[in-house]
Amino acid sequence: MGAAISCGAGAQVPQPKVVRIVNPFAAGGNTDLVTRALIERLTPMLKQQFIIENRPGAMTNIASEYVIKAPPDGATLLMGGASNAINMSLFVSPPYDTLRDFEPVVLCFRGANVLAVHPSLPARNLRELVALAKAQPGKLNYATSGLGSSNHIGGELLRMMAKIDIQHIPYKGNNPALTDTLGGHVHMLFAGVPAVLPHAESGRLRAIGISTLRRSPAMPAVPTFDESGVKGYEATNWFGLLAPAKTPKEAVDRMNRAVDGVIRSPDFRERFVREGLEAAGGSPESFSAFLRAEIDKYAKVIKFADIPRQ
Repeated sequence: MGAAISCGAGAQVPQPKVVRIVNPFAAGGNTDLVTRALIERLTPMLKQQFIIENRPGAMTNIASEYVIKAPPDGATLLMGGASNAINMSLFVSPPYDTLRDFEPVVLCFRGANVLAVHPSLPARNLRELVALAKAQPGKLNYATSGLGSSNHIGGELLRMMAKIDIQHIPYKGNNPALTDTLGGHVHMLFAGVPAVLPHAESGRLRAIGISTLRRSPAMPAVPTFDESGVKGYEATNWFGLLAPAKTPKEAVDRMNRAVDGVIRSPDFRERFVREGLEAAGGSPESFSAFLRAEIDKYAKVIKFADIPRQ
């Protein structure tokens, strides 16, 4: 058994020898990047083995359902994300209930999305874009990585809050969406910072809005939606560890403290700046409140946008 981390006099839950962190996506990408970086720090800290298990598919439902069926002993965790909030309203009968079937452990990162437009579009900033969309209802369109993705829901949130009529063009992944936006076949794109940043720096795209409430250090010149007139707008692609329901509180708290300590170290935070990721951290209770707010927010957006339920 690995060396236990003290959680107080009442802690009796043994520390598992091996912890599996299930990634709901294929290897590569920000989820994999974040998870691997965490286990690099956690392995020597906790003196136990961590492995990443990739279970992609069904808009993260395969991985999520797998984790909720695992023994609630702290040995299996999910690197969850925005889909765990979105899917509660996107699916007619989701195979799990995020609030019922998981124990929130810790919110790790919030990822900024960017609204970028092709340079031919006569909108230098978000206010001008909103005005243009209102003058030409239904004429402008935006690309995303797919129907029901966090980028799609973020676009519909803008449509709802700014009261504009823009058309969604779903693609099968970020790369084709980006390619068509760069080619001027689509007016604008919702995507993560890494996809947009090099093209914004080269001038091939014009980044006009960041989806977080604070500006991204990776793109400090790009204002937030909130400061550009869409007050309260926030749509992030977040990452957080979730355990199966009924995992003992001692095990949850032990992992929370370890991960939170890693996340709060300045050098760890700095390495993800260019990825548009802001380190979060906090208690299991604050993560639980965040999850509830995300589920409520996206339920309203999906209903407003009349997105077909899966």
